[in-house]
Amino acid sequence: MTQAPALPVHPLRRLWLKWRLHLNILLILVPLGFMPKYFAEVRLLRGESGLGAHLIENIAVGPWQLSLAELRDEAPRADGPAGYFKVFNAALCATCAEGVKAIYLRIGKPRSLRAAGTIFFGTPYRMGTSLPIPPRTRADAQIWITIEGWDGRMHQASVPLAQASPATVAWLEKQGDTP
Repeated sequence: MTQAPALPVHPLRRLWLKWRLHLNILLILVPLGFMPKYFAEVRLLRGESGLGAHLIENIAVGPWQLSLAELRDEAPRADGPAGYFKVFNAALCATCAEGVKAIYLRIGKPRSLRAAGTIFFGTPYRMGTSLPIPPRTRADAQIWITIEGWDGRMHQASVPLAQASPATVAWLEKQGDTP
């Protein structure tokens, strides 16, 4: 019985057969290189590594104490036609949660409770909100924190935007440079 002649192996097939194991190992190792950054981000979002960047502690707002921090030290992110937003986290002190109905954040002093700004959501010890950042905001603007108590009273305090988010101030100055 005679054997049929062997078909010639294409050079690309030979290359594939030789390197497929190495490519598969590479497909496993590349994602592993990004895992530390991923786990650091998860720890931050869970609250295991603090509130975020540029933490301002013990802000007195009426009878309560509040800590405020931006989530990431980066410029505001665009969210489609809604504009630019910056995520801030806040936490009340361990004994301050009693009597707080709602906490709001806004750039510029609110005229009334109806215009108090964006509301924080979450537990009293880890709250978050997305603060809209108008592109025409001045670099010396103030971030106003408004706390509404269950008794109906409203308490306010302000923090300089430059202290709460230097990255946002740098972004605003850059926006002002462009025509």
